[in-house]
Formats: sequence, structure tokens, C-alpha cells
Amino acid sequence: MATDVQMHSDLVIPPGEYLAEVLEDLGISQADLARRMCRPERAIDELLVGIERITPETGLVLQRLTGVPAHVWTGLEEEYRRTKTRARAVGYWVSPE
Repeated sequence: MATDVQMHSDLVIPPGEYLAEVLEDLGISQADLARRMCRPERAIDELLVGIERITPETGLVLQRLTGVPAHVWTGLEEEYRRTKTRARAVGYWVSPE
């Protein structure tokens, strides 16, 4: 008998953590990223910690600047929001926002 078991991660990791790693690998500072994206440094800080969302438009800009496909950025964002919502629903995570 086959069952449909879905596994979900309990780790609530903002996609900005991956972005920080990519930036480090590319030698791009947060200030440089802000300048290249024409955004305030605070917006980049908020992007890295998961307060600011990676929109499809932001994903395209990040693709151009990092070489990581836009669908990866938006997929990470979607999974982060879904996991965060699931964590709130079961009561084991409180948002810092």
C-alpha cells in the first residue's frame, strides 16, 4: 500500500542567508549590492534577514548581479514564507518582525 507522505523542513531560513553566501563568494559587499540595485542599504539588510521579500522583480535583478537564476531566489522566498507560516501555526516560532 502506497502512502503520500510529504516532508517539510522545520528550519525557517530566510533566502537572504544564501544571498549573503553568494555575495561573499563573489566579493560583493552589502553596500555595493545596495548601490548596484539602487536601493538603500537598510533595504538590503532587511532582505538578508527576511523582513524584505524577494519579489519576482528583485529575483531578476539578483539573477543579473549574481548569476543565480531568478526562479531560485523566488523559490527560496516562497519556501521561507511557507515554512514560517507553518511554524507559526504550530506555535514554535515567533516572528521578529
